[in-house]
Amino acid sequence: MQILPLKPRLNKFIVKHGLKNAYFKQSQLLEKNIRHPSLNVEKLEPKELEVYSFRLDKKYRVLFIFQQERIIEIIGVTTHYQ
Repeated sequence: MQILPLKPRLNKFIVKHGLKNAYFKQSQLLEKNIRHPSLNVEKLEPKELEVYSFRLDKKYRVLFIFQQERIIEIIGVTTHYQ
């Protein structure tokens, strides 16, 4: 997998919330193995929109889409409510 560079607003959000190290670690796992258990990747509803998420930490999830089969674009970072 290849992850496209973060857009400036998302990078700013990650830095502001102290998530830079967690993002780096989890994005490395995503590039190597999208099924890694600590990522907890899931397809979000409505499923036809093809938006996925992975766990950044207990509070935050990263939203992404596939631009092509193996190219991922990060589209958001959001809080994750259990």
